[in-house]
Amino acid sequence: MAEIPVAPVVRILKKAGAERVSEGAAKLFVEELETIAMDIAKEAAELSRHAGRKTVKVEDIKMVLKR
Repeated sequence: MAEIPVAPVVRILKKAGAERVSEGAAKLFVEELETIAMDIAKEAAELSRHAGRKTVKVEDIKMVLKR
């Protein structure tokens, strides 16, 4: 089950210039976004643990995104 709702993704695609978005395209886009988000989250969590923290901070996410 997807964590990210499909409707906001459709709105994002339309803001990017799509006139219409198929249900399949929106669902695939959600799956890919969730994969990317999970990778970022895992790396950020690892950085916070490495720093001796339980809390993921902005700097953890920024560091992951710079890679």
